[in-house]
Parts: sequence; structure tokens; C-alpha cells
Amino acid sequence: MTLAVEHWAPCSDRARERHDPLVGTGPRGLRWFLIEVAGSWGQNALLDAPFDRELGRALVRRIEGAGMRPLAIRRTGRRAAPATQRWAIVDSRPGRERVVWGEVADAAALLDVPLDGSTGTPSTRPVYCICTHARHDQCCAVRGRRVVTALAEARPEETWECSHLGGDRFAGTMVVFPHGLYYGYADDGDPLRIADAFDEGRIVPERFRGRSSLTHPVQAAQHFAREAFGDERIDSFAPIAEEAAESGWRVRLAGAGDAGGTDAGTADGHAAGAGDIVVDLEETHSEPLLSTCAATRFVRVRQYALRSISA
Repeated sequence: MTLAVEHWAPCSDRARERHDPLVGTGPRGLRWFLIEVAGSWGQNALLDAPFDRELGRALVRRIEGAGMRPLAIRRTGRRAAPATQRWAIVDSRPGRERVVWGEVADAAALLDVPLDGSTGTPSTRPVYCICTHARHDQCCAVRGRRVVTALAEARPEETWECSHLGGDRFAGTMVVFPHGLYYGYADDGDPLRIADAFDEGRIVPERFRGRSSLTHPVQAAQHFAREAFGDERIDSFAPIAEEAAESGWRVRLAGAGDAGGTDAGTADGHAAGAGDIVVDLEETHSEPLLSTCAATRFVRVRQYALRSISA
């Protein structure tokens, strides 16, 4: 078989050769706890040495137990630990987008930080997190470094390197907070375009994977709606409802003129109307592929195709 003799290549090179689609690939993340870890990272930034393993386990249990996603961050080029331990809490739910920054005396004190965002200093500045997690995947280190270097030069206070985001084969990968906007192949274009678009309340469609607070079918449905109607605003096509259909999904979105949002992609707070958009999706799976540089087992990954769209 062809797969048996396929020569090895970096996973992000392979993804580009296959033209792996970005549509509907944004991993889940409603709320986040960002922890500055200035030194090197192990394969798992908060669970492996050089970070204190016992403390890391306690932190991850606490953060994930609160329904949040932990993420290690660091400044580009800085490896010396700062005098205080910096942290941020991010809410990426539509209508609740918020970033709160704080600091404590040391990493152990992170166990006492309230996870409801009631402490710290609110910030209106975006946060650009680019995966450069070399020990997790070499593509993130190589391609992510290009992205973070370009962004840090133009927006040093808003740019951070971060630990594993998911979707290594889409490196350089990044997420824009507080909205939780995932991007892939960011090094293939000007990453400043992504930052400039966010300032204008838009996404960059050709690099966009999806929004972290939304399900994969809703992410895909929004992509096809933007493609059909030419509306790139972040909050356009808010999800109203989704339901499984034969070998796929039916997703109902608010029309382009109704740029609102619900918390989790349900019908809460929005009654179906004449201007709604209905997107029928087919859910398929790729040919077997190696999804990361370190992978040794071929897998089939989920993909979405448009069946129909109506308004």
C-alpha cells in the first residue's frame, strides 16, 4: 500500500501537500487560565519537568475541574523567570468576552487565585497566543516561531508564545483572545493581517479554523455562511440550533443582519425567524494520515462538506 512506503515529512508539510482543510477544527475552550512559565517547557508544559510536577498536577486538576482550559504562556526571547508569577483568566463565551490579568508571589499561590475572574485587572487589549511548543511538536517550534517573531515586533505587549493548542499539522497555529479565534497556517500569510482584522471586528477566512466556544459543526456552518454571504464579522451568523442529520448536521444560524450570540450554540435567547440561515453539512473522514510529527499510527480525521445552504 502507498501508506506503508510513504516517506516521513514534518506534519505541517504533509498537511499542506494534502490541502488539509482548516474548516471546523478549532478545539473547545470556553474559559481559560493562562500561566506565565518563562523557562523551557516539557512535553506537557505544566505537568512535566522543569515545571514542578506536583504543583502542575494540582493546578491542572483545579483549572480543568472548573471547566477551564490551562495554557502556559511566555514572552518571546525571555527565559529568565520574572520576579512575580503572572496569570490571566479569559472568558471566550460570546457576549461575555473578557480578559483579567493578575500576579501572585510565586507559582504555588496560583492555587489560591479565584477562578471566577473576580480578582485581577480587566484589560481591553487582545492577547495573541502562538504555539511554539517544541517538545510537543517540532512544526510548532519552527513555524510558530515565524509567526510570533513577526507579531512581537509589531505588537510586543499583546503577543505571547503558548503551549500546545491542538492541530499541530496546521502550524503555525494561534488563538486570539478573548474571543478564542483559532487560526492555522498563519506563517503562510502575514500574521499582522489577523491582528489588524481583529481590531476591525473581522476574521481572516482563509486562515480561520473556528471559534473555541462553538462546536465543530457550528464552526463549519459559519465558514460556509461567510463564504456564501461575504460577511467576515466575528459575531455574524450566531448559532441558534444544531441537530444531527443523516451522515451530517443541520445548523441554524442567525442571518447576516443579526450579529448577536448565545453562550453555547443553542436556541437560548433567539427564536427562529424568517431571516435565519440553514446549513446542511456532510461529515466525512479523511484518508489515513499521520496527524503529528511524532505520530506512528495513521488516523482518519473529521472533515465537513457543504450539502446546502438556504436563507
